[in-house]
Amino acid sequence: MLLLWFLTLSSLRAASAVPPNVVFIFADDQRADTIAALGNPVIKTPNLDRLVKRGVSFTHAYMQGGNGGATCVPSRAMLLSGRSLAQIDEKLLKHETWPHAFGAAGYATFATGKWHNGPPSISKSFQQAKALFVGGMANPLKAPTSDLLTTGKLTPAKISPKHLCEEATDETLAFLKSQDGSKPFFSYLAFDGPHDPHIVPEGYPVKYAPASIPLPPNFLPQHPFNNGEMLVRDEQLLKWPRTPEAVQEMLSEYYRYISFLDGQVGRVLDAVDASPFAGNTIIVYAADSGVARGSHGLIGKQNLYEHSMRVPLIIAGPGVTADRRSDAMCYLFDVMPTLGKLCGVAAPKDSQGREFSAVLKNPSQPARPFLMFGYKSLQKALNDGRWKLIRYPHIDRTQLFDLQADPYELNDLSGDAAQAERIKAMLAKLGQEMNADGDADPLTAQTIVSGEWVAPKKLPKPGDKGF
Repeated sequence: MLLLWFLTLSSLRAASAVPPNVVFIFADDQRADTIAALGNPVIKTPNLDRLVKRGVSFTHAYMQGGNGGATCVPSRAMLLSGRSLAQIDEKLLKHETWPHAFGAAGYATFATGKWHNGPPSISKSFQQAKALFVGGMANPLKAPTSDLLTTGKLTPAKISPKHLCEEATDETLAFLKSQDGSKPFFSYLAFDGPHDPHIVPEGYPVKYAPASIPLPPNFLPQHPFNNGEMLVRDEQLLKWPRTPEAVQEMLSEYYRYISFLDGQVGRVLDAVDASPFAGNTIIVYAADSGVARGSHGLIGKQNLYEHSMRVPLIIAGPGVTADRRSDAMCYLFDVMPTLGKLCGVAAPKDSQGREFSAVLKNPSQPARPFLMFGYKSLQKALNDGRWKLIRYPHIDRTQLFDLQADPYELNDLSGDAAQAERIKAMLAKLGQEMNADGDADPLTAQTIVSGEWVAPKKLPKPGDKGF
């Protein structure tokens, strides 16, 4: 009888327990190799290092690609909808979003920071929003919350003299402080950095001497062939050939920006730690894409190399194994389904992502057996965890890399006769998966153009492409 009473009481307590809260922090253009605790010997990220020690860090988390130079737009749409690149609505109006599902499940939902998926979609995703920035990086506009949440219309508002990321962090802290514990919450803090321009507040003390920054192991002065986007806006940030000194200067500014963002992350961690819900809050840190910054002779993220597709992903909180790494492969659009599983939130009916909550308890567990990537019709790729094939349909070119032996993709094995059958099989698999997902782009274009490329003698004037 006593045992029955105990089991009944335990069941009632479990049923009445408040589901975990979620604090999601999302960076813009942060490479996966820019966190000290995960192996970068130069960068200073003490707060991200704190988070690494608390949870599981994924070494093979990826964004899936883009349909244009501004890959942040589809990446954020994929994250919030749980849908693949070929299936997303970039304005988030055709399908229910995961934040909306959290709200429907009884969560208080809040967003602040960068929003590039259309003003009307904000109220369809979040119940509250403040300090949303919806313009390009060079000319951001802060949208009045009342306009966005009631009419979906965008009218400029006065920009705070504070750094945009700092202001968004302030709004996150105010939201966290306002929570009384009556319902769980989902807070989404979307930084607009470390996207260029790499601007931090004047007087910010952390600095990096350019000469102290190691060049990427796959640094090149120029990409060896035309990948279809050699003159996109991001590639115009440095002239050709890229010099070691120019890349080191850019990396020193980039690292400084990441260190500044790390300080904002620390403010959020401190606020959660000091709150009454510290023990029941899942914290996620990720980024919408990586970026080249000199790797393979490229500067931007309009390519399918690891440095541009792989992103940081750290998850910590109740039930998550502490201070572990996982090689499990996943997409960013698998993260929200995983949070839904952990929080008891039913998936939107159109969500395609696969939850990987088992990996958070046992980081040695696998997630996806392979990943497929795409950039416009220009580049397609397949990664099975060891072997990675990149296909360039318009120049009829294929690359094959053994990521186990060659993680920096320096040795293209496509010309090795011993790999002919592997390439054939991977191309067939890539085509099958593209077809199954609704990507109708051919793997060999009808008109083949030359893959040769000569850098212009004069740097073209940067336009709006890439924003």
